[in-house]
Amino acid sequence: MPALARPRPLLLLFVAATITLGLATRRAPSRFPDAVATYGGDVLWATMVYWLVAFVRPTASWRMLSAITLLIAFGVEASQLVHTPWLDALRATRLGALVLGRGFLVSDLVAYCVGTVLALLLDRAVWRLLRTGRSR
Repeated sequence: MPALARPRPLLLLFVAATITLGLATRRAPSRFPDAVATYGGDVLWATMVYWLVAFVRPTASWRMLSAITLLIAFGVEASQLVHTPWLDALRATRLGALVLGRGFLVSDLVAYCVGTVLALLLDRAVWRLLRTGRSR
């Protein structure tokens, strides 16, 4: 576990940048390679969840953040197997679809793993830079 907390303003910046890039893959898929257009939103969704969990627990280890992120992501994906009128109505909205998804896909689980690994690698790299900068 890091001795110092991750800076919350930086985490909010990461959340905003991740959301912006994720929405771009949905709004303008032709501007991205096919794999990014197809899976980028799901990869970045998990990355965003990692940053949000880090915001709530800024001193948590990257292992803990990764585990919580995957639990949330897999839980949301599994919830797509549940169909109730109110939940389907929520998923029919743009925000509901972006947050909860619409239908269960195994490929989404793989994308969430990739997004979590991407976030933890970025987190570790940024944390290393911040620690070396503070030790000078």
